[in-house]
Formats: sequence, C-alpha cells, structure tokens
Amino acid sequence: MFYRPAAGSWRTAAQSPHRSPVLYALGEMTRAVRARGDEVTVALWGPKDGAWHRFDTPPQKTPVHRPDPEPSPGEPATLAERMTGRRHQVLMAGLTKAGLYDLSPEDDTTVQALAERLDEAAVRRVAHWLTTAGGAR
Repeated sequence: MFYRPAAGSWRTAAQSPHRSPVLYALGEMTRAVRARGDEVTVALWGPKDGAWHRFDTPPQKTPVHRPDPEPSPGEPATLAERMTGRRHQVLMAGLTKAGLYDLSPEDDTTVQALAERLDEAAVRRVAHWLTTAGGAR
C-alpha cells in the first residue's frame, strides 16, 4: 500500500501471492510519483502466522546535499546528458534486479552522481554485480 499526503489516503499498490512482483510494483509506482515531484510513503503488508502483518517499515531518511559535478568540457551537452541518462538507467535496473525497489530521493541522487562520474564499462560492471547479488537471494 502507499500513502500520498496530497490525497490523504492509503491505496493498494499491488496484489500477488508472491512478494517480489509486489516489491517491483511498489518501487515503480514510488519512482513515478517522486518523478512528478510528489512524496509518497510505502507500507508492505502480507500474511504471517494466519494474520496480516506489516513488513519492511521504511526508516525515515534525512537528505544529504551534494554539490552537482561539473560537466566534461570536451563533450557536447546533449550527448553527455543522454549517456548520463543511459548510465543512470543501467544502474537503476541493476538495483531493481538486486531487490532494491523503494529508493529514496537521496538514493536517486547517489545513483545520479555515480552515473555522472563512472564510465560506461564501470557502470555495466556495477550493474552486473547488483544483478548477480539479486540472483543469489
């Protein structure tokens, strides 16, 4: 379930007999809501010992401000932005494969910083590690 303060109510996000599709749906919905600039609170409920139980209560995180890195002087701005966006997408996919679905804005800022600082090969390697770690669970 997720709670949107603007609406003032809890809403069912996804239902499945398996946990991982629900986590994936929660993560995607959270990213979509945050991309629009809204804030959302997520709660994962499921059966445990014959009753409903709340799982994985997210801890409150305090955002940390990081200065924006300067773009490389030798690349055209649009190409650099596109490649950074691609590296960001690869890292986010790796985190999803590792089972990290509900990322905070601070996490997204950290992924963006990694995408801006690492080259394509390093990003692919990190995404591979995350995917491998997710498959080992």
